[in-house]
Amino acid sequence: MANHAIERLAENIRTVFLGHSKAVDLLLIGLLARGHVLIEDVPGVGKTVLARSLAKSIDCRFSRVQLTPDLLPSDVLGVSIYNNQTHDFDFKPGPVFANIVLADEINRTTPRTQSALLEAMSEEQVSIENHTHVLERPFMLVATQNPFEFEGTYHLPENQLDRFLVRISVGYPDRGAEHRILTTRPNRTALEQLRPVMTGAQVVELQDALHDVRMDSAIVDYILDLVAATRDGDGLRLGVSPRGALALTQASQAAAMLAGREYVTPDDVKTMFLPVCAHRVLGKNYLSNGDAHGTESVLKKILGDVPAPQ
Repeated sequence: MANHAIERLAENIRTVFLGHSKAVDLLLIGLLARGHVLIEDVPGVGKTVLARSLAKSIDCRFSRVQLTPDLLPSDVLGVSIYNNQTHDFDFKPGPVFANIVLADEINRTTPRTQSALLEAMSEEQVSIENHTHVLERPFMLVATQNPFEFEGTYHLPENQLDRFLVRISVGYPDRGAEHRILTTRPNRTALEQLRPVMTGAQVVELQDALHDVRMDSAIVDYILDLVAATRDGDGLRLGVSPRGALALTQASQAAAMLAGREYVTPDDVKTMFLPVCAHRVLGKNYLSNGDAHGTESVLKKILGDVPAPQ
């Protein structure tokens, strides 16, 4: 039943997003693992369409915030406004108070506004003026960004990158998919007509069921070996954190659930190693910092050197 619901959700997204199916799989893995997703690529390849198609496929609250250099933290989190009738301050929630939040072009806003999202991403709550507001489940932040070397972008700090479960590169579509994009223009027609195929409560149920996906102790040791190799190797000066190791564990369980299995295999870990870890490590070369592709070759070598359990 769970696998059937996930397949329906994936197919619904693919009716609009005509890019590579791997991007859809990684987005759903982020959802199942109760994580947040960073979609990075050049402009115009469908990053926003992918995020919006997920939001429209789930019957829950969705908000979108276009991040710009002049945006303030209160524009994202909310603000208290004085009420002349009650002689008290009323809190007006910001766009972060939704189930799925699209933070479009997150690296075009200042680090101060970027940091305003840290508590929400880590603890699913927001603290404002000595009051803590718990965010409703499911809560997922889907952020898009242009490559960091583009004009008008800020580097995302390492502590914020570490809070994204996976980083997705959409890539250019193949010729057949691009032909369909040109003839059907799904972002203008099909996207607006997209209907939900799952409720928010069903998403929470799937997320809670992730704990039932079995993980053998040999798989746990394999994850620990991979993580240790990122910390001890010569090619990196900052390895995967314990939060990253936990993210790899959860993402591997989600990948198994997406495949319709109740147990994790070494291939699940291998598939998720780069999407989960590439943005969490720092290379020896300063120019590769913040660029997942600059560290992928090091991680691929680690993946080849560390023996997987049989």
